[in-house]
Amino acid sequence: MNIDEFKNEVTKLGINITSEQLNKLEIYCDFLIEYNKHTNLTAIKTKEEIYLKHFYDSLTLIKAIDLTKEKTLLDIGSGAGFPGMVLKIFFPNLHVYLVDSNNKKTKFLEALKDKINVDNIEIINNRIENITNKLINSIDIVTARAVTNLPVLLELAIPLVKENKYFVAMKGNAKEELDNSLYAIDFLKCKLIENKEFTLPIDYSNRSLIVIEKTKKTNVKDIRPYEKIIKKPLQKKYK
Repeated sequence: MNIDEFKNEVTKLGINITSEQLNKLEIYCDFLIEYNKHTNLTAIKTKEEIYLKHFYDSLTLIKAIDLTKEKTLLDIGSGAGFPGMVLKIFFPNLHVYLVDSNNKKTKFLEALKDKINVDNIEIINNRIENITNKLINSIDIVTARAVTNLPVLLELAIPLVKENKYFVAMKGNAKEELDNSLYAIDFLKCKLIENKEFTLPIDYSNRSLIVIEKTKKTNVKDIRPYEKIIKKPLQKKYK
């Protein structure tokens, strides 16, 4: 995806892209490519792939949620900042939390934050289960892109979400994962709003945005330890 193709496709998403945003993405892309030469951040290494599979793909979250109306967003397993850092560039109204347990990746994000001059963003080098109590029931939009299987991910993400707000899992083809997650969605006092399926432009790879609304606050005593979540995921299927 070249720059003109990127601008055209972003416009189709309903975003009026600015020269400042394009400049930040150019700095981001160049810094990522250079940093990736000595520290493995992503297997995607060409400018064209970064604009399609990282930048554009991150922005597709707005197909499911109007981010102009939200205040806080938390990205689980943000890696090199996808989708959270990209969304921060385009939606400065958001206070964004980028959470990743890999110190090399959070160091990159700290350096990138200064290079592109964004504020109201917190980069947290930790496992998500270790910060749950601090942020329980406090985030408007929690998201995760290509992170672990959905039943486990739901149990890690949902406690962070505010009542009547949303978790959005960004996946590839996720029909089977979603089917295995129906019990978990109900058990965690949530409801499935939609599974928005589409393809990326140019390479036509499959994508899913699984939107889950939290309908009741999480009680701290109901949060299972991570070891139990992994050992026995909530994935009973409905008959």
